[in-house]
Amino acid sequence: MATVFIEARPKGRSEGSPITDYIVEDHADHPLGTFGTQREAIAWAQRNGHSPHVARVRHLNDKKKPDLWRAV
Repeated sequence: MATVFIEARPKGRSEGSPITDYIVEDHADHPLGTFGTQREAIAWAQRNGHSPHVARVRHLNDKKKPDLWRAV
């Protein structure tokens, strides 16, 4: 089961700005899908055999630091 990361977009957004969508990416930042809600992104990842992870804090999303992510 491959680990994928679900991130809010736009990336690097300023505090309080709206989220436009959620993207599912692999370790190499390759996009696998874009979804309107985080729930849809998680469901898609699980249906496709992936282990989805979301950032514990939105602006801290370095994929090389596992403490910043939690499995869902």
